[in-house]
Amino acid sequence: MQDTETLDNIARQAAADFQSKELTADDATLQLLFTEARTHYGWQDRTVKDETLRALYEIAKMGPTSMNQQPMRILFVRSENAKDRLEPALFEANRPKMRSAPVTAIIAHDLNFWEELPNVFPPNPDAQEIFKNNATAAQVNAFRNGTLQGAYVMLAARAVGLDVGAMSGFDNAKLDEEFFHGTSLKSNFLVNLGYADTSKIFRRLPRLDYETVCETI
Repeated sequence: MQDTETLDNIARQAAADFQSKELTADDATLQLLFTEARTHYGWQDRTVKDETLRALYEIAKMGPTSMNQQPMRILFVRSENAKDRLEPALFEANRPKMRSAPVTAIIAHDLNFWEELPNVFPPNPDAQEIFKNNATAAQVNAFRNGTLQGAYVMLAARAVGLDVGAMSGFDNAKLDEEFFHGTSLKSNFLVNLGYADTSKIFRRLPRLDYETVCETI
């Protein structure tokens, strides 16, 4: 078994080798992930395979989080029974979107994510002590990093050929009572996943320009 210093040196060399390639995304990749991709509201009657969901996660998990916390948890809602349970928590306008989607991912975060820190952040074996008795710090970090991971999920879904429709129009407390009662998990937002019915979209809405959003000081 290789020691920590050897493993770190291997990782540094691999990162340097990768950086030296000076790769940038080609136009097709940018279109797939951002410039031509759309938020979708209608769905084809087409199954999303288990292996596709697994491939999605295997990509998304590689996105960075603070201290490698990885607080996101995902509940993939696919069965009719599970949809029946989810529907009452949704705002009325979002119910048909969820019902027609092959899968709806509940993007949640674990407030007790810190229990895994000895496994996922071995450089600091005492890292969990930062959060163990500090519920505020745990909540802030779980929400922030879980939200980041939810965004990675949407990009990863597009990368594996799925279409995406994120939703925040639902009652978090009602959803949490139904699916996460008695646990340390809290819902954040929903992502419908599948193969889009493109007849349901409308014109792309405006984005703010660089001058409005960005400043260099």
